[in-house]
Amino acid sequence: MNRKERRAEKKTDAGELTPAAQCEAGHRHLQSGQPLEAQICCQKLLASDPNHAGALQLMGLIAFRAGQYDHALEWTARAIAQEPKPDYIASLATTLLKQGRREDALKAFDKAVQLKPDDADLWRQMGDVLLELQRYDHALLSFQHVLKLDPCHRDAAYKSGVLLNDVGRFEEAVACLDVCDDVLPNDAATLQARARALLGLKKYEPSLADSLRANTLRPGDADTLNNIGTSLQSLGRAEEALVWFDFALERLPHSIEILNNKASVLGQLQCFDEALALLDHIRACHPANAMTDWHLALLKMLLGDFEAGWAGREARWTMPDPAPYPKFSQPMWLGQQSIQGKTILIHVDEGLGDTIQFVRYAPMLAARGARVILAVERPLAPLLAKLPGVSQCLAVSDEPLPAFDMHCPIGTLPMAFGTRLDSIPAETSYLPSPDEARIQAWSERLGPRNKLRVGLVWSGNPNHRNDHNRSTSLRVLSRLLDVDATFVSLQKDPRPYDKAELDKTGIIDWTVEFKDLADTAALVKCLDLVITVDTSVAHLAAALGCPTWILLPWTPDYRWLLGRDDSPWYPTVRLFRQSETRDYASVMDRVRLELLQLTAARSSATPL
Repeated sequence: MNRKERRAEKKTDAGELTPAAQCEAGHRHLQSGQPLEAQICCQKLLASDPNHAGALQLMGLIAFRAGQYDHALEWTARAIAQEPKPDYIASLATTLLKQGRREDALKAFDKAVQLKPDDADLWRQMGDVLLELQRYDHALLSFQHVLKLDPCHRDAAYKSGVLLNDVGRFEEAVACLDVCDDVLPNDAATLQARARALLGLKKYEPSLADSLRANTLRPGDADTLNNIGTSLQSLGRAEEALVWFDFALERLPHSIEILNNKASVLGQLQCFDEALALLDHIRACHPANAMTDWHLALLKMLLGDFEAGWAGREARWTMPDPAPYPKFSQPMWLGQQSIQGKTILIHVDEGLGDTIQFVRYAPMLAARGARVILAVERPLAPLLAKLPGVSQCLAVSDEPLPAFDMHCPIGTLPMAFGTRLDSIPAETSYLPSPDEARIQAWSERLGPRNKLRVGLVWSGNPNHRNDHNRSTSLRVLSRLLDVDATFVSLQKDPRPYDKAELDKTGIIDWTVEFKDLADTAALVKCLDLVITVDTSVAHLAAALGCPTWILLPWTPDYRWLLGRDDSPWYPTVRLFRQSETRDYASVMDRVRLELLQLTAARSSATPL
């Protein structure tokens, strides 16, 4: 059919356009900015057919464009009554949104997707309404359904990535934001969101790269500048991080998050007066900020002010990512009430090292007349079951819990007992000895005790927020291995590059046989010395009374304080601290010299 014939077909016998062609012409007029001509087309149609659905819908669109939302609703509702098409219902929903009727709009979109379930854009629009209603979990489901229908839908991928970030599902967030970057490369918002997700995954180098790209594309965005600072701090580049936090504060001078980040990095740089002054300033402006209270508490404890620090640490319950702890109906014991004749549940609230360090208070509770129940990490339960004064010890995953009158997080016990720097209960060995049979089994496998037996741990939990500062590698630690001693690995789950290095050494490694920390403890009891970074094995060895040398970053965790080579918590501990160079190589040099002296003394029959 040629063009002339097609034109003729659109005409009636009287020379007029067909209704469909008339409606199409009206849409073209509206799209080209000629609403009056579009309205004339509709009026012609409605004059001959008052119930023409297309014309009624077009009148709704004309009214919508004019901002006459009440009229738009009336026209669109009439069109739907004649022909309930999904796009008509979507138009109704969009108009309801303009009137602020979000719930009604949601119902309309829900009806539209039921009628046309394979329409990705309808699902996207419904997701947007759910976002406005702050129903984020349902919005995420809508956007994820869009991606099932259209895997390259950039808007849905971006919004999914942001929502997944907000709930800590960082791997999935990165996958969605990768889609965005593929569809529209070099988009600052996408890069910024992906940088945030990578931060959550502790992939600091890629996060920094994305943030720097975002800052090049959209210079001066405070969130991007803050992300750059956070990545740099996490990579141990504290001086550079401080510069970027200051850049961010030039744009958002009152941001609590950025101010807290700056205070944190000042503490890491040991600019303590500046950090304390800044934290006091933040508290004066924002007195109810838990993160500020937390930072201030840890800093004061690092400086030796335990009384203020313990109280401030209780802010951990109200931080954005609170310490994991169950909600109990029974009251929390904070040291004021009598516990004579009461059953008190002491429940884990932080890491393995914290549990080992603070379980020393359990016998003190029993001495006050309490029946003590411990709920701890499963690997610790067999060892702590024999702790003096403990009536029952169970793993936190065991259900149901036995009956109790009060409870206390294990990390709150120092505050409940009013612990000061000069009143730390510091027995040389307070953990129960492991089963003698376990100790004997390890001892026999180690063979004759003709050399110094030294246990080694070089890295801690990779998910710890300060792991990049606390941990080192076996390659760094290996400079000790030429000392004439028997070296035994206590390193559970070494990282792949460390495992490859370990296989090349003569270090004894039986860690795959450890079933729980009682096995580790039994092996520790067979050793003369443990050399370890700041991790749970450091606490375990020290609490067993084993001589323990702990390798510390320049600015350590609060419990190790500053400027001393001993610990008020553990009499058998020696501390080896990084200098301002913040590297472990020089620390290892000092440890090696001390180890050489120790082996020489042993060979001369000098006691350890």
